Amino acid sequence: MSVIRLEYRRVSMHFMQGGNGRLTAVQDVSVAVGDGEVVSLIGPSGCGKSTLLNIGSGLTAPSEGDAFVDGERVQGPNAHVAFMLQKDLLLPWRTIAENVAFGVEIQGVAAPERKRRAQALLENLNLAEFAGHYPHQLSGGMRQRVALARTLAVDPTVLLLDEPFSAVDAQTRMVLQRELAQTLKRSGKTALLITHDLQEAVTLSDRVLVMSKRPGRIIDEIAIDIPDRDDPLKRRQHPKVNDIVNRLMERLDIGAPDDAVQGRA
Repeated sequence: MSVIRLEYRRVSMHFMQGGNGRLTAVQDVSVAVGDGEVVSLIGPSGCGKSTLLNIGSGLTAPSEGDAFVDGERVQGPNAHVAFMLQKDLLLPWRTIAENVAFGVEIQGVAAPERKRRAQALLENLNLAEFAGHYPHQLSGGMRQRVALARTLAVDPTVLLLDEPFSAVDAQTRMVLQRELAQTLKRSGKTALLITHDLQEAVTLSDRVLVMSKRPGRIIDEIAIDIPDRDDPLKRRQHPKVNDIVNRLMERLDIGAPDDAVQGRA
């Protein structure tokens, strides 16, 4: 593997449930994601996928184990990681350009540089003509593109993407998948993506990790040996895609914790 950008070392997460004792959401997860790699994380609802992203972003501290970004232990939110959620969460009183620049404004970046970054990203995502518009004037798909631009504006090492396209229609989703793939390829960013769409996982990723039912553990790792990672629409036509999707479906049905295969990432 190339330089490791994001790593989880034997991470477990426990939550107390009042009088019902302790609930283990994630158990003994070890994963490493290399420089410029895109890895998808799939698994049943409630298996701890979002918990892992929260830990990687520094929003939550693990009960056991550690997360690392660029070799440094994650001890809280930091500028090396950016998080994109299902909802765009754009600020309605700010223009599109101002929304894109919001993160770097918080970082204290000077106004000319904020403007330059926002403009460049909006141009790359075909949104430059909407820079002066407000969120309510854009479609759902366009708003998600703005959210992606805002995520990239802070120039993170690692992008954590929690089902970023689940709220849009199928056609818009495919367009956004292509734009995300091209943007990741162009920028060379490292990404960990949560999705329930198995075809999305295959067409966007270098690897797919499968989690078991709660307590979530990694039970399979599938390398996506298909060309054109920057063109998911083209990847969809590859004959290997259906075979990989079928394998993922089988593994999700198994989902047994004692099948876990750790340390292979």
